[in-house]
Formats: sequence, C-alpha cells, structure tokens
Amino acid sequence: MRNQPKYNFLKNTMYAIKGLLDLVKTETSFKIELIITLILFPYIIIIDTTLIYKLIMFITLFGMLLAEATNSAIERVVDLVTLEHHHMAGRAKDVGSAIVFISIIVFIFSWGSIILDLYL
Repeated sequence: MRNQPKYNFLKNTMYAIKGLLDLVKTETSFKIELIITLILFPYIIIIDTTLIYKLIMFITLFGMLLAEATNSAIERVVDLVTLEHHHMAGRAKDVGSAIVFISIIVFIFSWGSIILDLYL
C-alpha cells in the first residue's frame, strides 16, 4: 500500500512552494540559474520574433530550472539512502549532473540559434 495522503490541491501547492523555497535556500546552482532566468525572461517577452521562437526560448530557459531541481532531488534521495561512497550512488549523481549539463547545452544552442537567426 502506498504511503500517500488523499489529494488536496492547496496542500500540494504548499508542498511545491516549500520545495521551491528549499531549493532557493540550499542550492547554489539553482540560485544561479534562477537569476539567469529572471534576467532573460523579460527578453522573451520584448523580443520581436515568432511565437514558436518565444516558446522554444521559454521552454529551454525553464528547462534548466527543471533539470536542476531534478538533480537536487536525485542527490537528496541518494544521500538519504547512503552517505557512504558507493559506485552506484556516484553513478546516480553523475546522471543527475548530466541532466543539468544537457539542459544547459540545449538552452545555449537554442538561444544562440534564435538570436543568430534574428540579428544576422
């Protein structure tokens, strides 16, 4: 049987906000990516381009935050299970880091391609 409370929209929203606040308080990488997101998000709104380009920019920008949150969750679960060095724990953490790395590459490639297309 699953240890899961009955669904409650307000409580679930509060859990999500609690998680976001915890990320901001404890994860330096998330803070950096959040600052980048807050700086670049207005650019998506004001840039004179197609809706598709804007959506790609939005998805790849916020994709970095999603990847960082996923990586943090993986690291926390691994640390909960074992604080000892174990090759499988290390591999799980490496995969989490790879998720972040790939999201950053996709972000840079997408934004770079769109900006080059617009201004060249």
